Amino acid sequence: MVNVTSSRPADASQPSAPSAERRPRHVGVILDGNRRWAKAKGLDVSEGHRAGASVVLEAIEWARESGVETFTLWLLSTDNFRRPEPELAELFDIITDLVSAVANKGYPLRLLGADRMLPAALVERLRSLNPAERPAEGATERATFEVNLAIGYGGRREIVDAVHALIDEEIARGGDLESLRSAVSEGGVGSHLYTSGQSAPDLIIRTSGEQRLSGFLLWQSVHSELVFCDALWPDFTRADFDAALEEFAGRERRFGA
Repeated sequence: MVNVTSSRPADASQPSAPSAERRPRHVGVILDGNRRWAKAKGLDVSEGHRAGASVVLEAIEWARESGVETFTLWLLSTDNFRRPEPELAELFDIITDLVSAVANKGYPLRLLGADRMLPAALVERLRSLNPAERPAEGATERATFEVNLAIGYGGRREIVDAVHALIDEEIARGGDLESLRSAVSEGGVGSHLYTSGQSAPDLIIRTSGEQRLSGFLLWQSVHSELVFCDALWPDFTRADFDAALEEFAGRERRFGA
């Protein structure tokens, strides 16, 4: 069993959260830099992934304490499958244990991604966790906070899957080509995304100094504010998270107007 309990010293810096009107409802994180962190320390890359997993558990609590309603973390992209098989095998074990640890927190949890892109054994292990069916501890408090973990996720794949689901639904209804054409709309596609029913991300944070989205929440991020942090993900702290929230609070969002 891979241990994903944090061993990092607690970050004592906890500035007050932005006011409700300046607080993002939905925050997405592209957690980047695990491998570079490990290599810089002369460690196996799996140690970077383990360190990163521990920060995920901390970050979830930072987001909840800050009043964020939906928190989405990108753990594994479809592009990551090009990595060496031994690294992926270790990473799959770490992700499985991390999902279990998050599910045990009792927060509503949604897994985002294309099952068919993942190894069958991993899909079976993730499904066996049944996070959505686990009873929530302190359900009244936690009903206003939910976690998304993106595993085997790609933004283009999500859009293709949404269109396929929309087409399958219309065919099942006995629709013709004209009705299908009408069904393919922004609202129709949006209602079949992995994040269906959730608000679009107000803020997306990417660590490690990289300044690109790489397809993360490609459809949903059209009006998202972006904050890029130089810290590698295992070094990401509460102070970094709060700084991103403060940066968001200081921006004027126009939504194209």
